[in-house]
Amino acid sequence: MADLTTNFIGIKSPNPFWLASAPPTDKEYNVRRAYEAGWGGVVWKTLGSEGPPVVNVNGPRYGAIWGADRRLLGLNNIELITDRPLEVNLREIKQVKRDYPDRALVISLMVPCDEESWRAILKAIEDTGADGVELNFGCPHGMSERGMGSAVGQVPEYIEMVTRWVKQHSRMPCIVKLTPNITDVRKPAEAAKRGGADAVSLINTINSITSVNLDSFAPEPTIDGKGAHGGYCGPAVKPIALSMVSEIARNPETRGLPISGIGGVTTWRDAAEFMALGAGTVQVCTAAMTYGFKVVQEMISGLSQYLDEHQMSVGDLVGRAVPNVTDWNQLNLNYVTKAQIDQDLCIKCGRCYAACEDTSHQAIAMSDDRTFTVKDEDCVACNLCIDVCPVESCITMRQLGKGEVDPRTGKTVGDYANWTTHPNNPMAQAAE
Repeated sequence: MADLTTNFIGIKSPNPFWLASAPPTDKEYNVRRAYEAGWGGVVWKTLGSEGPPVVNVNGPRYGAIWGADRRLLGLNNIELITDRPLEVNLREIKQVKRDYPDRALVISLMVPCDEESWRAILKAIEDTGADGVELNFGCPHGMSERGMGSAVGQVPEYIEMVTRWVKQHSRMPCIVKLTPNITDVRKPAEAAKRGGADAVSLINTINSITSVNLDSFAPEPTIDGKGAHGGYCGPAVKPIALSMVSEIARNPETRGLPISGIGGVTTWRDAAEFMALGAGTVQVCTAAMTYGFKVVQEMISGLSQYLDEHQMSVGDLVGRAVPNVTDWNQLNLNYVTKAQIDQDLCIKCGRCYAACEDTSHQAIAMSDDRTFTVKDEDCVACNLCIDVCPVESCITMRQLGKGEVDPRTGKTVGDYANWTTHPNNPMAQAAE
């Protein structure tokens, strides 16, 4: 069985699977159960300043998006940071860390944007034994209206400033949690690095309204006839998270900056994809809230088996895919493929034909007996037919070799060439 032991910015854990700062990590009872189930680490639900606790709503806190089979695809969350007294959280953190010294325990923090508030909270947590802190610069609701959360995370100068305060007033490893509610995630990541951050984590939740009740005409979840925007998470946000993680991993200014990946991790495969794009650990929330803490056991066994089968270590996996992430203008325009349908696997449902005929390139023919074939002279290899086909591997793409003639264009497949040198590119012509 592969060794999943992880050393992330000096924080050791038996595996790279951590619970994200969220309701599942709000108290000692939850965290103990998580550790017993097998989680390698937790990020304790965000602590705020000492004083009157934050007040959460007493009605519904979550809205949901489901798939056709009612599989949970996304949650909209209007819960705020912890509403438990600071001293209670700190006492529990200290006890849990003492009893589970081999597990990672990071404390998420969010306080007003002034140096004294950050100095005070850091002093308060010094003797808990926690392994590090995560600065919550991502929460898009409730706290952002108070000048915290994503209100800080959307201003790189603020990120750099607060991160410097934290590094100045604490020796603990510092992870900066980034908001996805921004145009270019590289800018806040660069600011975090300039401020001295040891790592970044992303993504936090996406600002959202998941649905509107068409009887009451209020957003859901609904509190006394009203609704508010909240933070969106779950499997549906994974593609956005993967892209943002990859941008930081391949950006020359942040390349090498450790990343903890967050956003829709539900299976070991999801986790492996984040790691391949540069994440040293992954943080999970919605999957645990959907299936319970023991979901991590499938993640552990699946990742272990994958690494064993590929004779890889965790270190070999992290960043493995980053060199293959590029910009569109670098893609090979002489890479030509054609769809092909396996008639033995085809169930004659006609989805490929309907999709291609109505919305694509009319490149699939249907005979009187509902046999579907690809018309190579019309196929642009868009892949839509594969995406809508309900039978795995029924439709595949065949690559045309160098020297073959593309029936659609009549051109011979040649060597690698991209948009930067294409004759239709006016910038390429200007450079000549």
